[in-house]
Amino acid sequence: MTTAASRREFLRRAASLSIAGAATPWALNLAALGEAAAAGASDYKALVCVFLYGGNDYANTLVPYDNPSHTAYLSHRAAIALPRDSLQQTVLAPATPLADGRQYALAPGLAPLKPIFDGGQMSVLLNIGTLVQPTSKQAYANRSVPLPPKLFSHNDQQSVWQSSSPEGSTSGWGGRIGDLFAAGNGNSTFTCISAAGNAVYLSGHSAVQYQVTSNGSVPLAALAAPLFGSQACSDALRTLVTAPRTHLFEAEHARVMKRAIDADAQLSSALAGAPALTTPFPTGNGLAAQLSMVARLIAVRQALGAKRQVFFVSLGGFDNHDGMLTDHPGLLTTVGNALAAFHAATVELGVASNVTAFTASDFGRTLTTDGDGSDHGWGSMHFVLGGAVRGRSYVGTAPVIANNGPDDVGQGRLLPAIAVDQFAATLSSWFGVSDGEMPTVLPNIGNYSQRNLGFLG
Repeated sequence: MTTAASRREFLRRAASLSIAGAATPWALNLAALGEAAAAGASDYKALVCVFLYGGNDYANTLVPYDNPSHTAYLSHRAAIALPRDSLQQTVLAPATPLADGRQYALAPGLAPLKPIFDGGQMSVLLNIGTLVQPTSKQAYANRSVPLPPKLFSHNDQQSVWQSSSPEGSTSGWGGRIGDLFAAGNGNSTFTCISAAGNAVYLSGHSAVQYQVTSNGSVPLAALAAPLFGSQACSDALRTLVTAPRTHLFEAEHARVMKRAIDADAQLSSALAGAPALTTPFPTGNGLAAQLSMVARLIAVRQALGAKRQVFFVSLGGFDNHDGMLTDHPGLLTTVGNALAAFHAATVELGVASNVTAFTASDFGRTLTTDGDGSDHGWGSMHFVLGGAVRGRSYVGTAPVIANNGPDDVGQGRLLPAIAVDQFAATLSSWFGVSDGEMPTVLPNIGNYSQRNLGFLG
């Protein structure tokens, strides 16, 4: 089948399934259609999105440390600021110091990430967020350029971060990357995998996310064990739900069910035969459990025939309007321990240079306080780590610490200096997306003269 015909066939099937998909989204989550043209790949690479739901507070994650900056930080959020003497062990020393003696420290809970930064395998993104095109403070005030829709709205900014469109978007840039590579994998079903439920980030035009739990695939319960204690009943059910049909909807349902059953069997077999990882993952840490499963899936990449994979994991609880000093440190400890363990696992597997993980969130938060918390913001600080990262570095320029200063639009809401599109384009290019394919993945990328931020080798 030609590429054009393949795409027409996919659109026909997608249209015919639109009603069924609304009623049974689980079917679409399992129906990884491998009809898109494949981008060739001879090696292995994986992207891992770590999404922090709720809008992570940037100022208590990457904390100003030099005396003038910490004094300014303290003056704007004295009630929730981290004391400077609590940051001595997590001060970052980049290979190229920031201008004017500016220094940052990781929040204490992120201390496990400091050795990764020091080892040159982690970079810090300074002031990144959703944009449509480069935007100045004056242009924002005058509304003279298009802005991301529904700024400061959780659901919409989560969607814009993941897909470039507000809530209701049907595809994300991770899934659109998957569109280009799915057919190059041995089983296209395992191209886009979420360990954190449904996320628009992993939905493509043809690639559809496959969802797993921290324990592996989700089998059809009636086939996982003998139905009513009878293997014959299970066999009969299998035949019933997978038998070829003439009716379009019935035939598609049977095809999806067969694919789901086959994928479960293949994945379960691969995981059962994989050697155990010796890297310890922290217990009682939901994010670590998800990342442990991602590491196990990467470990069985050859058994799955995978050359390119995009993963999604997440942690909620970051909407800290109050309780910043009681809740936020524990969340960051969860993140720090989970990411450090995952990076160590990629080193153990010998794929650290083939796997790039990065954090993301709805938005940053305000520098000024909202009681004993902070309010919805815009730009934020994020991390990217892996063996291919040109690490021990900052990407971007440190923003001025001020309310209504040159880098914010009020209350310390940072006006992003780095667009998610530029960040995503850098990741995509490393993954193998060509310049010509980039607008397919990131529809707004043509608005930026600098597409590659250079933090990946």
